[in-house]
Amino acid sequence: MGVKGKVIIAVAAVAVAGVAAWLIFRDSGGELEWHVDAIREGSVELNVTATGYVRPMDTVEVGTQVSGEIDHIYVDYNSIVKKGQLLAELDKQTLTEQLNQAVATQESCESALVYAQQCYDRTKQLYDAKAATLADFEQATNTLIQAKSSLTNAETSVREAKVQLSYAEIYSPIDGIVLSRKVQEGQTVAASFETPTMFVIANDLKKMQVEADVDEADIGQVAVGQKVTFTVDAYPTRTFYGEVNEIRLSPKVTSNVVTYTVLISAPNDDEKLYPGMTASITIVTQHEDAPVVPMEAFEFVPDRSLAKYVEMPEPPAEMIGAEPPKEMPEGVKTVWVRRDGKISPRPVEVSINNGVNAIVKRGLETGDTVVLSVREKEKGEKRTPGDNPFMPKPPGRK
Repeated sequence: MGVKGKVIIAVAAVAVAGVAAWLIFRDSGGELEWHVDAIREGSVELNVTATGYVRPMDTVEVGTQVSGEIDHIYVDYNSIVKKGQLLAELDKQTLTEQLNQAVATQESCESALVYAQQCYDRTKQLYDAKAATLADFEQATNTLIQAKSSLTNAETSVREAKVQLSYAEIYSPIDGIVLSRKVQEGQTVAASFETPTMFVIANDLKKMQVEADVDEADIGQVAVGQKVTFTVDAYPTRTFYGEVNEIRLSPKVTSNVVTYTVLISAPNDDEKLYPGMTASITIVTQHEDAPVVPMEAFEFVPDRSLAKYVEMPEPPAEMIGAEPPKEMPEGVKTVWVRRDGKISPRPVEVSINNGVNAIVKRGLETGDTVVLSVREKEKGEKRTPGDNPFMPKPPGRK
């Protein structure tokens, strides 16, 4: 038996039993006020909310690999820079002297190599002529090898000194804008243990992202590619749009609260978003467009005073006599449809709901009228224009 057949049998069995019970009571005959709703096309969204901070998509921290006093700074906050542009210079006096010393050492090694080569050549001639001992030839050979090694080391020191001197000039590694300048002219920077940061440069402020902390209870609903809306305090009436780009697996634990970082793209063509702004984000985890039914309709159950309005649908012939299922299939609920003054149960298959409305997959059509609640007016009660029969009455009013 299919799911649809089980649903029809379950609904029919429950409704018929209920009608049989109601009919033994006498209708009070009071006037009824029906609260109904017509099925209409709509949409339902499920969301996850979080907070985060606006960040540039790409940033680079520019530092120095050598220690020294800052001689000149050529850029400031918000300066537009190009790749390879000179940003700052350190005092080069010490580094220049180190290079001069390395060059002098190299020249000395070159001279020593020339002398060692001459000694080797003479000793070899004498050795070949049996006029020098083997020990003299071996000593000349060893001296030549050491001279060549010393020159190689000296050349390496010169190249290293040149590199160190080049580090005194700080260049921009990317095109971008200077977000922060953390040093002043005359300040001494020490690069003994780690590279000190001098500037922070953002590549393109038209491409921003939001780093949001999503609670562990919600992270299972978040996926790459989901649409996101967010607002910032600077523009409370404007909504910005983005998309989930990355979910970082490394958790953050703060006061026993576990969160995960979600990176959200944030196009910023008009550059209204500034780095560091606080963003209140809403991630759309599910969205469906279809007929919707109010969740209130699933709570309605007719009482005995409505027995005369109940009209049961005829089950298919093949279902007559079949045993009804003990439980309703998952995702299937019952609503009561009102038509021509009568109400009848209708099994419907629903999808997602947001607590107010639910998406109807099958069982109802646009325009069907579902019952949300019914109120029986007391005798002599008069309804004034604009009264809502489902709201409590003020004190002293009947």
